[in-house]
Amino acid sequence: QVQLVESGGGLVQAGGSLRLSCAASGSTFSTYAVGWFRQAPQKEREFVAGINWSGGSTLYADSVKDRFTISRDNAKNTGYLQMNSLKPEDTAVYYCAARYTYGIGATPNAYDYWGQGTQVTVSS
Repeated sequence: QVQLVESGGGLVQAGGSLRLSCAASGSTFSTYAVGWFRQAPQKEREFVAGINWSGGSTLYADSVKDRFTISRDNAKNTGYLQMNSLKPEDTAVYYCAARYTYGIGATPNAYDYWGQGTQVTVSS
């Protein structure tokens, strides 16, 4: 199994940028597809972005496409979510998740392992 720890969240003004990191341990990170999800209070956890084992395939929610970029560095056992042009509606707890398959899942129950989450707050 794999353990995941997110970092990089914080408070940022609208239009600003943050980079989230997902540090993995306990297993070979390169064998896991990675997804990022977010959840705002009283809202469903929603898919943000995903990346396959090799990093050669990515998937984005329409709401973040062209603003967010997902990547991974398997040599560092770390995944990243670069968030640019942030909007107040991006405010949520962001979670990193992993699944032991090559495919990118777009629903929470497709993933086996989760980090603790990191808060992102975007002010106007």
